[in-house]
Order: sequence, then structure tokens, then C-alpha cells
Amino acid sequence: MSVRVRMAPSPTGLLHIGGVRTFLFNWLFARRWDGECLLRIENTDTSREVEAAVDQIERSLRWLGIEWDGETRFQLDSMERCGEEARRLVAEGAAYEDDGAIRLRMPDEGSIAWDDAVKGRIEFDAHELEDPVILRSDGRPVYNFASPVDDWLDGITHVIRGDDHVSNTPKQIAVLRALGAEPPVYAHVPNVFGEDGRKLSKRHGAVSVDEFRAQGYVAPALMNFLALLGWAPDGETTIMSRDELVERFSLERVGRSPATFDYAKLDWMNGVYLRGLPPDAYAGTLLEYARERGLDWDEALLRAAAPALQEKIARLDELPGFVGFLFGDVEPEAALLDRQTLAAAAVALEEVGSWEPAAIEEALKALCAELGAKPRQVFAPIRVAVTGSKVSPGLYESLALLGREVTLARVRRGAELAP
Repeated sequence: MSVRVRMAPSPTGLLHIGGVRTFLFNWLFARRWDGECLLRIENTDTSREVEAAVDQIERSLRWLGIEWDGETRFQLDSMERCGEEARRLVAEGAAYEDDGAIRLRMPDEGSIAWDDAVKGRIEFDAHELEDPVILRSDGRPVYNFASPVDDWLDGITHVIRGDDHVSNTPKQIAVLRALGAEPPVYAHVPNVFGEDGRKLSKRHGAVSVDEFRAQGYVAPALMNFLALLGWAPDGETTIMSRDELVERFSLERVGRSPATFDYAKLDWMNGVYLRGLPPDAYAGTLLEYARERGLDWDEALLRAAAPALQEKIARLDELPGFVGFLFGDVEPEAALLDRQTLAAAAVALEEVGSWEPAAIEEALKALCAELGAKPRQVFAPIRVAVTGSKVSPGLYESLALLGREVTLARVRRGAELAP
């Protein structure tokens, strides 16, 4: 099967994560059939174009691992051709002028129908469809003319897009038929909703790839998660590599019901991907994220801390909360400290010979026995005093990474601050 698809985002703002999911479906379908996937910017509405939006669109897709074939093209590049075709349709009687604009003549009877590759047979009664403007009075084509003209010129075989475009399809089919072109296969994929059952928007949290990246999601996990928003290979498999997604993707397995964006599931998947990284790659991922966030942390120390983190965090934005204590001062909450425990801990830790996790563990367990207390009772105030938090990597590893002098200074200060 010869396949050529396109994704046509509008540069009127940041690329929405729902749009990225739709682009991913196009890309997976094209790669599954060794076809081509084009990137076309729908910029007919120049009054709403947002500066730098195109760069954000391209950057987002590249980071996620979605590439497109050929150069990015712009819908307005074909404006002159659209004008020529509109005037041809007027000359042929398929369109007419109206107050300087040009309108397409829609059929007076019957229906416009197509077999949607996702939704099945869809029909619109012709008498309910008004004659749409295809060329504005200033000569610019409208979306519902420029888009099908470009699909025709680009040889698009399949138009895979969101559910909200169903109402545009009869107009675009009418345009293509008037031009003497065969309409492509249309596949309208389900919209993406938030957990409240409403279409995904800023009220649900992150909505652009940049925001997900800043929150510490890694590209393979996000791609895997997005692929499962409205598609499933078998109803059971969840974790799939990029190559597996390509191999298994099919429009037949795309559902008709809206997909729900489950942030908890994304967090879980992200954690699976992070834990699955080889140690060196994991440390490199932490370092890259820290640098992107402008954190001027010592590379050697962060790499040393990486093994203690890999089983702990699900998102990279949790990194500062877990290891920030290694790179700056902490302000422990006094109410969580215990003077007697911390004073005794300072004495016990001062006597540790080799400052390594095993020796620190031995000293702290001996301290528990000496105080007649359970480890969680003893370790909790030490952890808060040293890290400033109730949550951190393993306590023994944390103290070893922090070093003897800083650890002892923080434990003693904690004893002073305790009520």
C-alpha cells in the first residue's frame, strides 16, 4: 500500500499535546507502511499567527522522536495556485463570485459521504450544507479550500486527524471533486479528554511538549503513552519501544471513544522507562535535565548519586527534592527534629572510621539499639536534619554522598534547632 500522510498544525500557539498525539498516529501509520509523513503549517489565518510557534512545533516533534519527510512547508506557499484553481472553478461553473469572494457550489440534493477508516460510514445531507467561501475577497484561500488543494498537490493518500474535523470533511470532499481529484482516505481519531471528561486544556495541567519536558518526562515514555491514547495493539500490552509501536500500529485498532489523559499512568510509565535505563545513561539523563533547568551542580557528585535515585523517582522534576541537599544548604523543619536523637547521632557518626554506606549503616543501627528505639524513629530526625526533607535517597547513601564534615555539621545544627 502506498502511503503519504501529513500533519498540519496551526502556528497560532504552542503545539497542543493532543495535536502531537495525532501527528504521532500519522507518523506511525506512515512508517508502518514505509510511506512518507509531511509537516505542513496551516497558516492561512495570518492575523492569528504566533511568532516562534513554528520553531516550537518542530523542536517538540524532534525531541519526541518524530521526524518528517522533506522540508516543512507552509499553506500560504500555495496561495497563488489556490487562486488559480478557484478562478478555474468559477469558469467551469463549479463556483461563483459573491461580494468579491468566491464560493463553491455545493450539491443541491443527495449526500456527501465517505467511509471513515476509524468511525465507519459518515453522511451529510447536501441540503444542510451551505455554499462555503473558498477564496476571500483579499485573495487569500480559506482553510477548507487550501487544505484539500494542498492534499491534492502533495498526493496525500490518508488524512488522519482529530474528531473535531469531521464537519470540515464534506466541504473538503466537495472541493476535491470539483477540482477533479480523488479524495484521500479520511480517518478521524478520538479527541483527548482530561479526567473530568472535558477536552484537554490548560486547566488539566501541562498541554505542550515543552511543559511535559520541563516536568521531567522522557521522550520514549511520552511517545509510548501518547500512542495509547485512543489506540491499543491488543488491549494488554502497555510498554512498547518506538520500533514496536511502528510495527504494531494500525488504524483498525484505533477506537472511536474519546481517550482520557491519565497523568498517574504517564507517571508510572515514565518511572518504568527511567528505571530501565543503563546506569551511565540514567546518570547522563539526570545531568542533562539539571543543566536544562539551569542547575549548576557538580557533575561527579550527581553521577555518584544516580544509583541511589534510579528506583526512587518517576519524573525528573523530582530530582531537586531528592538530591538538592547535596548541592546547597537546607532548612529543616524544627518540629520534625529530636534533640536527644540528633545529639546521640552526632557522637555515633563522629566515630565512624571509613565514611561509606556500610559503615554508616552499622553505626546507625548500633545507635538504635543504644536508644532502644526503632530505626524509623531514629532515622527520621536524622534524615530531616541532613536533607531538609522527610524523603530522600537511602539514608546511608545520602550521608556518604554528603561527606563526613557536612553531615556532622547538619546533625549538630539540627540538635540545636530541635524544640
